[in-house]
Amino acid sequence: MIDFACRQFDLDDIIKCGLGLTKAGYKVMTYFLSKPDSSLTTESISKSVNLNLSTVQKAVKRLSDQNIIIKHQKNLSSGGYVFIYSLNSRKGIKEILKKIIRNWAERVEQQIDIW
Repeated sequence: MIDFACRQFDLDDIIKCGLGLTKAGYKVMTYFLSKPDSSLTTESISKSVNLNLSTVQKAVKRLSDQNIIIKHQKNLSSGGYVFIYSLNSRKGIKEILKKIIRNWAERVEQQIDIW
């Protein structure tokens, strides 16, 4: 828990809010964190976290857009391709979160100055 004035914040809530994740999105991200060296498809993630495929695809898109996970194309020997996803480094994710929090703190300070 993190105290701020009159309220405590759970770190998980700060991460979810900072990254704009839904519960499902956070569930997908924590799954990736539990398998840091894995390359995963949306289908395998869907089965593992027990969420429907479209929900996982939306979560993966958001996480990929934020550089939390990295998207790779794997060409199939039979033709075609499949996208696989892997986790950015934990250090990289921490830096992304710290930047979000610093930007938020700067905006709060600006609003206080205006007040």
